Amino acid sequence: MTYEGVLTKMQTEFSNPIEYYLVFENSFLHLNQLLNKNLEIQFKGYQCLHCGKKKKIFRQGFCYDCFMSSASAGDWIMKPELSTAHLEIEDRDLEYEKRVQLQPHIVYLALSSEVKVGVTRITQVPTRWIDQGAVEAIAIVEVPNRYLAGITEVALKNHYADKTNWQKMLKNEYEPVDLIAERLKLEHLIPSEVKEYFYTTKEDLYVMHFPVLEYPKKVTSLNLDKLPNFSGKLKGIKGQYLLFEDGTVFNVRTFEGYVVTIEV
Repeated sequence: MTYEGVLTKMQTEFSNPIEYYLVFENSFLHLNQLLNKNLEIQFKGYQCLHCGKKKKIFRQGFCYDCFMSSASAGDWIMKPELSTAHLEIEDRDLEYEKRVQLQPHIVYLALSSEVKVGVTRITQVPTRWIDQGAVEAIAIVEVPNRYLAGITEVALKNHYADKTNWQKMLKNEYEPVDLIAERLKLEHLIPSEVKEYFYTTKEDLYVMHFPVLEYPKKVTSLNLDKLPNFSGKLKGIKGQYLLFEDGTVFNVRTFEGYVVTIEV
């Protein structure tokens, strides 16, 4: 059976194991059902997720022009401490920035390749942790805007990683850590204006179980620009990656905006 459409990040359901769906305009694939089956992925072209034009994707599913102009690709997305909507200061589109920045955010610890610190909107729990392949995660603070979350993350980055080692994550290599105990150790590191939001007693540890039959020993990234036609047996799904029997891994999120056909 053949499916065709524009790649966007896989949709997920928090269950045991996590359920994964690849959603196209007129169809979808429930990927858990395709484990141990052969998939053929063929690159057909580009379609910018913002303007819809068939222009080469630059970053985050956007063509170059949209990435440089869209409010949803501002620097504050990757660096929350640069958020200014709470000051009524516009970056690209103040109304959009208010909608996104002026809502509850959490700062969290997540265990994927090692313990990392991160920021997400509370509406993205636990999706954010699933997307980064974390096996466990816990919130540290819940704050009313993105700026406060950002300055908390900056303070904690001196003590914790802020990026996932994607190769170790995909090989499922990590040292177990008690995240509840870890949270209690870091209260003194939090900026003074955020201390009132610190979680002290909530036992809110999330544990993620991914649908993986076999973890790879070595990983090789599939790049559709260099290899536009790939075929392999699906052995697992973790984070936003498809894991194949030969050690090839495909980061769906990296190729958002790419038009593909998938043959099952």
